[in-house]
Amino acid sequence: MSGHNKWSTIKRKKGALDAKRSKIFSRIIKEITVAVKEGGPDPDGNPRLRLAISNAKGASMPKENITRAINKGSEKDGSNYIEATYEGYAPHAVAIYIECTTDNQQRTISNIRSYFNKFGGNLGTNGSLAFLFDRKGVFTIPKGTIDLDAFEMEVIDAGAEDIQVEDDIITISTAMEDFGSMLRKLEEMKIEPENAELQRIPKDTVKLDKESARKVLKLIDLFEDDDDISNVFHNLEIPEEMMEDAD
Repeated sequence: MSGHNKWSTIKRKKGALDAKRSKIFSRIIKEITVAVKEGGPDPDGNPRLRLAISNAKGASMPKENITRAINKGSEKDGSNYIEATYEGYAPHAVAIYIECTTDNQQRTISNIRSYFNKFGGNLGTNGSLAFLFDRKGVFTIPKGTIDLDAFEMEVIDAGAEDIQVEDDIITISTAMEDFGSMLRKLEEMKIEPENAELQRIPKDTVKLDKESARKVLKLIDLFEDDDDISNVFHNLEIPEEMMEDAD
């Protein structure tokens, strides 16, 4: 099941951007805060919070930061975050799907619209691009001393659709409905993923020349750098020669 697929050429770019640790921590703190407000501060009875804490540990977030985020979510007068999604097209008909967690929706949509306009793209209506993406569970796991043959057999039984091994990292994707069963399987195996989340994987990708791709990536960078934006999904297949220098 391991090997190359189109999604991996998209994920690499996101992985490079995720190296911005402060952005990762900010996103996880918001997720913890929302999870606590939604289901309470006890991770044993709040699966969303349990997942957020697991992702925080996978990102090496200090324990005191996690505790502070839980306490913040428990405050009655704390920030009330709204979760929203926006869709649009970058230049050259590259589809962009944006997930946000914001305390000011007007500011967020204004920024998103301005980013699209700056690069000649356009913000679409909600639901207009959802059909271009599949929602998948994606798990990133350090390879460590894992016996790959035995591991693959176990996770296939739990619903793994694709397994890739690259640079000592194992990436598993599942159907959205198998996300929970894969989490439980990894817990049984005492394997803690670096990250586990539902992502939007493009059904088809758009190939561009290097200069056109660079322009689209600059727009994606703008979205990624906005504190209100949690995730940016797109269907640009990044040219191989840009994997290293796609800034």
